[in-house]
This record gives sequence, C-alpha cells and structure tokens, in this order.
Amino acid sequence: MPLALLALALGAFGIGTTEFVIAGLLPDLAADFHTSIPAAGLLVSGYAFGVVVGAPLVTALGARLPRKTMLVGLMALFVAAHLLSALAPGFGVLLAARIVASFAHGAYIGIGAVVAAELVAPERRARAVALMFTGISLANVLGVPLGTFLGQQLGWRATFWTVAGIGVVALAGIALLVPSGPRPRGGLRHEMAVFRGGRMWLALATTALGWAPVLAVVTYVAPLLTDVTGFGKGAVPVVMTLLGAGMLVGGPLGGRYSDRALPPTVLAGLAGLTALSAVLLVTSHDRIAAVATLTAFGVVASATIPPLQMWVVAKAAAAPTMASAANVSAFNLGNAVGPALAGLTIGAGLGYASALWVAALLGAAGFASALVGGALDRRDRRDRTAPSAAPAPAAAGEASRVPC
Repeated sequence: MPLALLALALGAFGIGTTEFVIAGLLPDLAADFHTSIPAAGLLVSGYAFGVVVGAPLVTALGARLPRKTMLVGLMALFVAAHLLSALAPGFGVLLAARIVASFAHGAYIGIGAVVAAELVAPERRARAVALMFTGISLANVLGVPLGTFLGQQLGWRATFWTVAGIGVVALAGIALLVPSGPRPRGGLRHEMAVFRGGRMWLALATTALGWAPVLAVVTYVAPLLTDVTGFGKGAVPVVMTLLGAGMLVGGPLGGRYSDRALPPTVLAGLAGLTALSAVLLVTSHDRIAAVATLTAFGVVASATIPPLQMWVVAKAAAAPTMASAANVSAFNLGNAVGPALAGLTIGAGLGYASALWVAALLGAAGFASALVGGALDRRDRRDRTAPSAAPAPAAAGEASRVPC
C-alpha cells in the first residue's frame, strides 16, 4: 500500500476525532459559554447537517479542480476551522467554525475515497478505501478518548489545538505523498449525469438504510448496558472500547472481501447487521453474551463501510467523485435517521431495547434495497451479453453492397 494512503488515513483520523469528541466536551463548553447542554448540542447536530449538505456542495464547486488540489485545499480549510474553534470568543463563532469544518469533512472523505482507490491496482481498491476509513475507526478507539481526556484536563480549547495539529501533519503528507492527477474531465455536468437514473439513488438509499442501524444501537448502548444488561457505569467505557476494537478489525476484512466479490459482501454485511441487532434483543440480558454480540456488531458494522462505498462508486463508472461525496452524505443521513427513530420508540415508553427493533428493521430495509439493486445489475449484465438478433438478409438490389 502506498504511503500516500497513510496521509489520507491520518486526515480521516483527524476528521473522525473532531466529529465525535465534541460529545464528551459538551458540559465544559456549555459551562464556559453560559448555555445549556441541549443548546450546546447544536455543535453536534449542526456538524452532522453540515456534512450532509457540504459533501456534495463543496465537491460540486471543485468539480473542475484536480483531486489532489481539492484534498490539499479541504485539509487547509479543516485546519483553519479548528484554529478558529480554538480561539472562538463566543458560542456563535464556535458553531460557525464547526460547520465550516463539517463542509471540509464531507468533501474530503468522498474525494479521498476515490483517490485512495486510484492509488492501487484494481484488485486492491476496496482494501485501499478500507485503509483510509480505518482512520475514522481508529479515531473512535484512540482519538476521541484521548481528545476528551485532554479537553477535560487542559480545557476544551486544547482539544481543538491538537486536532488542528493533526490536520497540519495530514496536509503536509497529502501535499508531499499524494501524486498529482489530471484535471477531471467533463466537469460538474459530467459528474451529475450519474444521478439521472434510479440506480444511483437506490444505492444511496442502501447506504443510508444499511448504516442507520449502527448509530441506532451505538447511540443508546450506554443506557442499554446499564438498564437492561445490568452493568455499572464504569463498565460502559470498557465495552465501548471492545466495540471500537471490533470496528478496527472489520474495516480491513470488508475491504478484502469487497475486492473479491463486491455484491455478496454488501449483502453479507447488511444481513449481519440486521441479524446481530435482533440477536442483541436476547443477549442484552446476559453480560458475557452482550459483550460478545456488541464486539461482533462492531466488526460487521465497520466491514460494511468499504463495500457500501465501492458499491456506489462502481455504479458511477467514469464519474465517481460526486457519487462518492453523495455517499458520505448518505452515511451521515443514516447517522441521523437511526438515532432519531430509536429515540422516538424510547420516548414512547417502549424501553431502550426498542432501539434494537428499530435497528433490525432498518437493516432489513437496507438489505432489501441492496437485493433490488443487485437484481437490476444482473439483469443489465444479461442484457449486455445476450446475443443480438441475426441480421436480415440483404435485398436483391443491394447484394453488391454487402462486403465479401
């Protein structure tokens, strides 16, 4: 694997850290800016909304620029947003800086996945994408806990200074290691053409529905462990670490099997998320079984990321950049839909285990969407390979025009 992939993964590590570390800093931020914790929660929801909107928007604005130029510019924007966050004099400035960072987030991940795939041979592309996304998985295991600890010990501004430093190193690595590529052909109109048919929208729906179960489970895993499984609060970080370790293992596996057989890997991942969500309904009442199931859930969750990304990029053919960015938006739409629907059932008094029913149903919907998409692809391949009808014989007056 080229060293350039490590630079891309480091940028993803910084992005993954800043996306999730803010949750652990909300009490300190709320106290510092004299606001409520729910109001401070806009720093989380505003960032997520910015990723959904910013990924396709910023990618569209840079459609005619070389991809390396876009990556360098996006990482520079990311660094600038975190310097502004670290210096923010008020809550409004911090919120604005977070939204700017989220715009860089979505476009960077989308374009970075395309560049990562282009750095290696065709039979290793999914593994290259998986390596880049491993930066986000590592952020959940290492970056977020360390960033939270640093913010609690030295103040939340120290966390933003540190993430800005990570961005500077990633920026230098991208500038030095990522090879320069040609300017994209066709521009925005060429990239947008892939959205004219229903196949791309079906693939994006598969991503959103298929990924939603992950956040439906993870968002409410702490109260599930304490109220249903019977763990004490002190055990929750340990279980979450095991879940994160599972995600570190799953990403490379998903990439390897995607390179071998993409559609079956997509279906297997979505079927696994659906099944494990349902299994948790039973195993959540036993401590050992719950930990084992959640660790397996982390493996399968991370293993679905590379195939879902490659599933969309493969359908985009010669115009993958915009499709890849749109798929990042689809992932983040799943981030929002899963917890929101699970929160509705919990708020209705159905208990924390109801989030698992929601996850299983969403996973089943994503699996069904992938089945339909795969069936349509197989039909297209049969149509392309079917022998054409025999040509009609030439008329008598035209016989002399037929080549011998």
